[in-house]
Amino acid sequence: MARKEEINPEVLVWARETAGLSLDEAAARVGLTTGSKSSATEKLTQFERGEKSPTRNQLLKFAATYRRPLVSFYMRNPPPRGERGEDFRLVSGATSPRDNALLDALIRDVRARQEMVRSVLEDEGDVVELDFVGSARLEDGVDNVSASIARRIGFDPEMRRSQNLDPEQLFRDLRERVEAAGVFVLLIGDLGSHHSAIGEEVFRGFVIADGVAPFIVINDNDARAARSFTLLHELTHIWMGQSGVSGSVAATSSGSFAARIERFCNDVAAEILLPTKVLLNLPAIPSDEGQTVEGIVEQISNTWGVSEAMAAYRLFRLGRISAETYRALSAAFAIRWRTAKQRQKDEAKDNEGGPSYYVVRRFKLGNALVDVVRRTLRDNLITHTKAAKVLGVKPSSVERLVRGYEASQSRLSPESRG
Repeated sequence: MARKEEINPEVLVWARETAGLSLDEAAARVGLTTGSKSSATEKLTQFERGEKSPTRNQLLKFAATYRRPLVSFYMRNPPPRGERGEDFRLVSGATSPRDNALLDALIRDVRARQEMVRSVLEDEGDVVELDFVGSARLEDGVDNVSASIARRIGFDPEMRRSQNLDPEQLFRDLRERVEAAGVFVLLIGDLGSHHSAIGEEVFRGFVIADGVAPFIVINDNDARAARSFTLLHELTHIWMGQSGVSGSVAATSSGSFAARIERFCNDVAAEILLPTKVLLNLPAIPSDEGQTVEGIVEQISNTWGVSEAMAAYRLFRLGRISAETYRALSAAFAIRWRTAKQRQKDEAKDNEGGPSYYVVRRFKLGNALVDVVRRTLRDNLITHTKAAKVLGVKPSSVERLVRGYEASQSRLSPESRG
């Protein structure tokens, strides 16, 4: 007979709730079965009330399902809530307990991976602290901070305009520049499956402002056209030395410190993408003609490769359109985005083609992270097991991911082009 483990049942409740799972969901994923005397959910409830004790094998299933190390189930009491850093989200209405639990689980996972990356970089030696982390203050002003970021990543808005980049090309270009500066940029919007997807209304981005291995996470459930803005917004947080989670672009009159910081980061990102001097040269915008204003916003969006929501926000912050017009445009864009998102989901169900799992995974991880794993793996500084934890994949997938990256870089090298 399997030995029962003596644990505090409150820890089981804490582990499930912080994994963002209901009793029914957890019972099904752990593999509890419904019998003649009790259902799977009732069995889990008995464990959480302390009426029964799980076996070690059952604890192992809990650990895997709740994404917790086995040792955490032997704690005397549940720990306090994990550190998010600053919570800069300016959202209307509270997010659900499940959404908050999923977000906390994602942040824990990202922090663990970032700590491993920092560790392997330090093992390589010759680590130099990035001097731009924490180099900016609110008092420096939007113009100075935006100019500092643009110089560091070698980004010229006017040059980019002449290249006529679409939103996806713009994001790829910016991401490459930001990663070259030493920042890791990842696209993550769930905990490994669509069942744990975290909507853009919960968070847009998350940043760890570390001096050796700064991380930016962008919610890939958000619109692709919004990624460049989110990237630069989070990069501004790194410039200010602030780790934390951010929400949507918000036109708020709140005088709180978090609101001031978010507006500042929004304005810096917007200044880099849509310089003030360009927008101030626009002809007068009639505030009472919705279609005309929307047409101007669309034109700006198409010309500069940014989202319409971001273009409207920029016009509002510069006083070119009223708060009422901005709110009306934002509501219209939100409806349009939700409709387009649903259409994309429907099309994806009918389309079995598209890039392979490994191509998509490499893009979401970013070249900077995959390259660190490749380099340290080849130098025998990390194992495939540790590499899998850094990349968030199974150990069996590591080599194929790395080789795919090596092949892509070989195709891009000058030697390969002859």
